[in-house]
Amino acid sequence: MKHGVSGLLAVGVALLAAQPAIAHHAVAAKFDDSKSVALRGIVSRVDWLNPHVHVFINVKDGNATNNWAIELESRVDLEKGGWNRDSLKYGDAITVQGISARDGSRQAWARSIVMTATNKRVLEVPSAPASASRAQAGRPAPRWPDGQPRLGPPPGETGYWANPSATALLENGAKVAMDQYGLLRNPADVDKVAPLQRWARDLYELRQRNFLKDDPMFLYCIPPGGPRQYQTPYGLQFVEDRDRQRVFALIGGGNHNYRIIYTDGRAQQGQLRGDADNPLYYGRAAGKWEKDTFVIDIKGFNEKFWFSNGGLPHTEQLHLIERLTRTDFNTLKYEVTIDDPGAYTRTWSTGWTLQWVSGDELPLYYCQDNRP
Repeated sequence: MKHGVSGLLAVGVALLAAQPAIAHHAVAAKFDDSKSVALRGIVSRVDWLNPHVHVFINVKDGNATNNWAIELESRVDLEKGGWNRDSLKYGDAITVQGISARDGSRQAWARSIVMTATNKRVLEVPSAPASASRAQAGRPAPRWPDGQPRLGPPPGETGYWANPSATALLENGAKVAMDQYGLLRNPADVDKVAPLQRWARDLYELRQRNFLKDDPMFLYCIPPGGPRQYQTPYGLQFVEDRDRQRVFALIGGGNHNYRIIYTDGRAQQGQLRGDADNPLYYGRAAGKWEKDTFVIDIKGFNEKFWFSNGGLPHTEQLHLIERLTRTDFNTLKYEVTIDDPGAYTRTWSTGWTLQWVSGDELPLYYCQDNRP
């Protein structure tokens, strides 16, 4: 990768400012929370799709009628609140409170939708995430007959890992405020996040100051490789194929992507019939158990994706060591060591926990749903 970054921020901002706003992104990337808007109109269409549901309304403006696109959270989140595609119908009169699109187009992010006739709020997302079952509290991690911890459910049960305690990469010990998308509360904190080389630091700041709107996962449904797969709101699930010595990691976000972690003792090198000279979104992974911790050595990444929420850069030299420890039935401890001499001045580490969602399967979410 070439890193000619002279004037990177100034040039990048100018180029991105000339592009149209992109849908299906972190809210701040498309909408300006300083520009409130209130709309009264009649529903003309409802697109009940991922990544974001859209409600279209006809709004009177003097003698004219304008059609507005009202954007909401994903159908997965709305369905958790008990809503469905028929919760609003063609012809319903509604009042919308929200924020306007940055580009001045007739689009708004809904903070509330109220039925005009009944004053009832609709299409609200539950405030609390799915939580671990109280019945599992204090229950030890499930194990295979040979004593090795299970990364998935015990026989006859279902579940997956979600609700990460952190949703962006931040070096251990750093104190930096970020939102759920990895957007810094204060862009001046870029130097505190990780030991970035100068070009990577400038690119990270550029992505932050553009509100993450050039995120390839949202623009093009690029897979969430690296630690990002442990940060997605829809979790992940492990299927251990012990007979063939491999573990499947099924990703709840993105497009229901999956990766394979080989546990057959193979060397960490490219396979001639697969990835010998073909960098991958998820890299190539070799895993082994060290007592109760599953250690995964990963290399061979490409540079086409963001390996974390918030847009920290990486290069094809990225090398990850992941450590997964199921400390009890409900808790998975994730630790990662990041070594990328192309983007960082030294090796660094971070980690968080995920929570077991018992009695359920991964949410049915496809980024590709609402695409041409």
